[in-house]
Amino acid sequence: MSARRLKVLIVEDEAIVALHLEDTLTDLGYDVVATAGRVDSAARLAATLPLDLAIVDLNLNGERTDAVADVLAARGIAIVFATGYGAAALEKRWADVPTLQKPFQSIELERAIARAVQSRPA
Repeated sequence: MSARRLKVLIVEDEAIVALHLEDTLTDLGYDVVATAGRVDSAARLAATLPLDLAIVDLNLNGERTDAVADVLAARGIAIVFATGYGAAALEKRWADVPTLQKPFQSIELERAIARAVQSRPA
C-alpha cells in the first residue's frame, strides 16, 4: 500500500458488523471516512465523498445495493462486496468484483481489497 491511507466507505446495515469492519480496516491501515446502513444514504455518500474503496453489503434491510455499486463504479472507486449470500447472489455484471462470504477473516479482507484496488480503472 502507498504511504497515503486509502479512504474507505463501509456500506453495512448491521451495526456490530460495521463496527467490527471499521476496527479491522483501521487496524489494517485504512481510513474509514463513513459508514452507511441504508441504500439512499450510501448512494449519496458514494456520489459525494472522496473515496478510494467501498466495502458493500449486497443487501441492506432487504434492499439490494446495486445502485450504490453503480455510483461507485461510475466514479472508478474500488468495490468489495461482503455478503452472507455469497458470490452466487451477485448480478453477472459484478462477476469481476471481489466478494467476501460473511463471516470472513481479516486476511481474506486484505486479499479482496488488494484485488479490488489493483483491478480498478486508473
